[in-house]
Amino acid sequence: MIKYDLVIIGGGPAGLASAISAYDSGTKNILIIEREDKLGGILKQCIHNGFGLTRFKESLTGPEYAYRFIKEVEKRKIDYKLNTTVLSLTKSKTITAINGDGIVKIKAKAIIISTGARERSRGALNIAGSRPAGIFSAGTAQKFANIKGYLVGKKVVILGSGDIGLIMARRLTLEGASVLAVAEIMPYSSGLKRNIAQCLNDFNIPLYLNHTISKIEGKDRVTAVEISQVDSNKNVIKDTAIKIPCDTVLFSVGLIPENELLDKTGIEMSPKTKGAIVFQNRETSVDGIFACGNCLQIHDLVDFVSEESELAGISATDYINNKHKEKDVIEVAQNENLAYVLPQKINKNIKGDIKFYFRVKNEFRNCLIEASSNGVVYFSKKKPVCTPGEMESITLPFDKIANLVDKIKISLYAK
Repeated sequence: MIKYDLVIIGGGPAGLASAISAYDSGTKNILIIEREDKLGGILKQCIHNGFGLTRFKESLTGPEYAYRFIKEVEKRKIDYKLNTTVLSLTKSKTITAINGDGIVKIKAKAIIISTGARERSRGALNIAGSRPAGIFSAGTAQKFANIKGYLVGKKVVILGSGDIGLIMARRLTLEGASVLAVAEIMPYSSGLKRNIAQCLNDFNIPLYLNHTISKIEGKDRVTAVEISQVDSNKNVIKDTAIKIPCDTVLFSVGLIPENELLDKTGIEMSPKTKGAIVFQNRETSVDGIFACGNCLQIHDLVDFVSEESELAGISATDYINNKHKEKDVIEVAQNENLAYVLPQKINKNIKGDIKFYFRVKNEFRNCLIEASSNGVVYFSKKKPVCTPGEMESITLPFDKIANLVDKIKISLYAK
């Protein structure tokens, strides 16, 4: 049995940031477990720039952003195990993992889960047609292009306007492929506005809103797709199909937090985020187990992943040093215009301002965002536009939280 004060499962941007902050706040005996052969997570294959604008005030590629954190981890001589997969996790904070040396048992005083997210597959979408070659998730196509040097196709149609799909539309175009269309089932894009402008508009790639792929044709390889309009219930409207000859289909239809470990451990999960239910310090329903990054909520910017993960690292150190407090719990509620709010619970015994993250369900204009309890408004701000593709946040001062006796509600109203 190997013993560590803190074990971090996942060596991507969340795990790296949490390890550094935990070390700097006093925890020195740290282990990062990573299943791939290098640290950095998904950033290794994101060779486009645009990372770090918020945190570093400059535009970095994904590998450059990751390297800044990897360098800090190595400077602190934080232990890490690569090519190591965690098989199980217990509430008593015992980890069973496997690597080239065999089965490894690790006992920790605190654990941070930072396992990231995975893409939704075609199987989750129930699209009619055969199963020919030429169908990829956008992330897989990105790995082929940026890591292995292969172009997945020459005439491409993309389903879904998530950020990875938008970025791959530009990437494939720059490599000489023709991206013929991006179909989005919703009436709005699920990606960042800057990616719509830079990846589609700049290359005259059409975006079909309220459309989906209704059929995939081809026996050995994709030969064409049909895209059709959908109604308000997302059902295909008859006689609206447009046939587009192509050899490749990419799916960019959202990310799912990678949370099998948490679920099997019996940690309380949120049906809205598909991640753990957490307090403001990112502690889950099990004392001493924390979660951060895309396994907790799907972020739009890696800068916010780093910010959240640093909080988890500091909180884990507080727990290890027995600085955690008894829980005086306030529940967090939301109105019908919000998809989720995080954190879902507040411990009034933890001092410090609280930053609430949330996403909206639809595109809203002339927005009023409020935090209230028992009819008393504690915070409000106006915003001209809120869209599902961009995560929003508000910060509530601790002195207002301390006086709460009932649940706090985060609401968005629009004219």
